[in-house]
Amino acid sequence: MKKFLLIMCAVLGMAFGAHAQKAQLQIGYGGYTQMDATDMHDGGSVNSAWGALTTAVNFKVMPKTYLGISYTFSSASYKHSDDANAYYHVIMLNGRYDYWRNRVATLYGHLGIGVDITHMAGDDWSKNKAYFAFQASPLGAEVNLTRVTSIFGELGFGAQGLLQVGVRFNL
Repeated sequence: MKKFLLIMCAVLGMAFGAHAQKAQLQIGYGGYTQMDATDMHDGGSVNSAWGALTTAVNFKVMPKTYLGISYTFSSASYKHSDDANAYYHVIMLNGRYDYWRNRVATLYGHLGIGVDITHMAGDDWSKNKAYFAFQASPLGAEVNLTRVTSIFGELGFGAQGLLQVGVRFNL
């Protein structure tokens, strides 16, 4: 875990040093996540999560390539207990490659890998468990609204959702 975090910091440091003026802030929502589809709550039956909120910072490291880090949050409740919940905290290193673009729109692919730390809590118990997290979105589209703001949508599967939509701000 420590090695993974050090590698993420080193990659972001190189990206920040290379193209600090080409950073993007991203805020998005995704539905039907990896946490819903797989057992990332240590057994037991849970209600479907409401989706996932993601914030990310991306840096343009080459003309068609972005690297960045993201934080995703989601939660779910256990079916047979009113007070038991699972909270999913996902930290991922993300890469994005633009494979087609014009002045208004960009088509891209997105891949992310990281860790999901699930916090399970009930009336008189709580525990944490770590899982491998990923996001693979081969089809993504970004539409520029202004020079600073754009909207995006991605189809794929992973911790950020089957369908993710949101907004990006160029810093």
